[in-house]
Amino acid sequence: MKASGTPSIAPSTPVREAWNPVVRALGVDDHRLASAVASHFRLDLADFGGSDPTASEVIPESVARKHHVFPLTITDRQITVATCDPTDLDAERSLGFASGRTVVFRVASPQQIRDALDGSFSPERSVEALLSNLDVSGVEEADGFQVVEERGPESLAAADVESGPVTKLANLIIRDGIEAGASDIHIEPGRGKGHVRIRVDGVLRQHMELPMPALNRVISRIKILSKLDITDRLRPQDGKARVQVRNSGYDLRVSTIPSAGSEKCVIRILASTQTFTLDGLGIPTVELERFQQLLGHREGIVLVTGPTGSGKTTSLYGALRELADGKVNIMTVEDPVEYDLPAITQIQVETKQGVSFAGALRAILRQDPDVILVGEIRDRETAETAAQAALTGHLVLATVHANDAVAAVARLADLGLQHSTVATALRGTLAQRLLRRVCSACAEPVRGSLTPEEQELARRLDTEPLVRAVGCSECGFTGYRGRLPVLEVMFIDPRIQEAIELRKGHATLQRLAIQGGMRTMRDVALEYVREGRTTLVEVERVIGQMVDHQEREAAKGPPRILVVDDEEDARLLATTQLQSQGFEVTAVEDGQAAMDILATDPDWSLMILDLRMPGKDGREVLRWVRGAVDTAALPVLVRTGKEGDESEAELLEAGADGYLSKGIQPDRFIARVRAILRRAAL
Repeated sequence: MKASGTPSIAPSTPVREAWNPVVRALGVDDHRLASAVASHFRLDLADFGGSDPTASEVIPESVARKHHVFPLTITDRQITVATCDPTDLDAERSLGFASGRTVVFRVASPQQIRDALDGSFSPERSVEALLSNLDVSGVEEADGFQVVEERGPESLAAADVESGPVTKLANLIIRDGIEAGASDIHIEPGRGKGHVRIRVDGVLRQHMELPMPALNRVISRIKILSKLDITDRLRPQDGKARVQVRNSGYDLRVSTIPSAGSEKCVIRILASTQTFTLDGLGIPTVELERFQQLLGHREGIVLVTGPTGSGKTTSLYGALRELADGKVNIMTVEDPVEYDLPAITQIQVETKQGVSFAGALRAILRQDPDVILVGEIRDRETAETAAQAALTGHLVLATVHANDAVAAVARLADLGLQHSTVATALRGTLAQRLLRRVCSACAEPVRGSLTPEEQELARRLDTEPLVRAVGCSECGFTGYRGRLPVLEVMFIDPRIQEAIELRKGHATLQRLAIQGGMRTMRDVALEYVREGRTTLVEVERVIGQMVDHQEREAAKGPPRILVVDDEEDARLLATTQLQSQGFEVTAVEDGQAAMDILATDPDWSLMILDLRMPGKDGREVLRWVRGAVDTAALPVLVRTGKEGDESEAELLEAGADGYLSKGIQPDRFIARVRAILRRAAL
């Protein structure tokens, strides 16, 4: 007599068919029923995560499917299989005969066994199951997704897509990445399952999970698409392909590398029909004008620095379009050639064929170029050839790896160029980053109190945020959509040239560059925050290392201030006020004493200089300070006893950073000192 609620099942019904009715009748899930069966027969549950692929090679697929079992592990004497029916003696005999080993059962639900069988023996079935839950409409339309061969576009017919689920899934992944605005697609193997991640606005986000058999087949499909060897999974490979999505063309740069017994594949997406102009890149006006001024040179080197994905290539292509007026010969050496530019000769570096940056650059010099773009200066030979080209009447645009605009100078020296050559050949450097723009659909104004993180960042960066990132479907729930260029542009003027020749350090060059009109990337980024276009959190993410560097510099000790005044009362008053604020102060009574100190110890944060002094007066001292390389970047605050002795405009023109009368209130005096120190901060 059956219990109330238990379904009526014929004794001859296979367990795998009776399993689901029993689950529904008892109101339990698959795992609880499997645990009860395992406990009853004193067996363990099946561990599919620790399965051995070689076990599936011993049991034929037909035998495994007939008895609805899945091979888990194998030794010389035993084979362990997952089953939902530990009483199936026929299965035990058949498996023992096929494997030549003793069979050990582990318990699993029929669905678990079915998924494992499809994943191991028939990956297409697992791909089809995955596709059934995804939006694949775009990859079936003639204008939705096309693979572009060298002879022209070839549409994927609906019948071909339906007969090839792996092809369909690979196309879907590429299409989704393009439509999300991704720059890269990462297809990564894992234990049991792999992951597809896309990089949008510089940040990776999870896109989908794939069973490993399906992931391996997708990677093989992409390798076929990019004309790579699908039989070679032990060596890195690079290839390229072209696709068309919604009538727009895209170039794909495909890279594969062995990883954890499988392969990882990264696809760089390049919009082949995209055009670049400097005016259309959203570069802030000040930095755009300075960059265009550098491009006005007809000889010399202009360097662009920044990490991968910071927009260096985009900025350089925009520069080339601005220079390509039909009156100059422009040639490039790139690895790879990312975009085709009209009326410009582009050379692809091919190391295997002996075409290196240095070799191609030497060949270009015999082609009567006016402007040369070098994709990257990465060795001494290329650096020396680029410098030679710059010194013989060519404008050379190039990229190097450096943290900021000033550090590019040291990078050239590290590559083997003489400092005198760097000073002579270099015209300017540009450093670049990209900040994510807050999503206009979901960003909310900051009202009321700040979050603890915002309070800390506002204190460190001395800037109050206006908006806060939230997240919505429009921005993929990140809170950001689109990016903002952050640039700093350094001119190599005569003072910086002299400092380079004398091998002065980063701090001196940075101060001279700021005095020459350069805004640091930090300043540009914080201006975006004050405009409500991004957040302090994003600034910290992108240029946080630079901020930390500044804080470490500040942590070396309190600012050192040199007070120069011939009046004892004035010296004492200024010293007392400054020391009360924690500054380290040294006071002297005449200009010559100040010059003697600076000649031996130029590392001061600020000099407060009296204008009227016997002997060498303040104007003479200021002129000497600005003329010496070691002190050229030293901030100077001029104080005078009488209003109107000198106009502020004249003093600023002479090189002063600020002007105050001696009778000014203490709070205003300290505020002016702090403002000058803040502007001069590295």
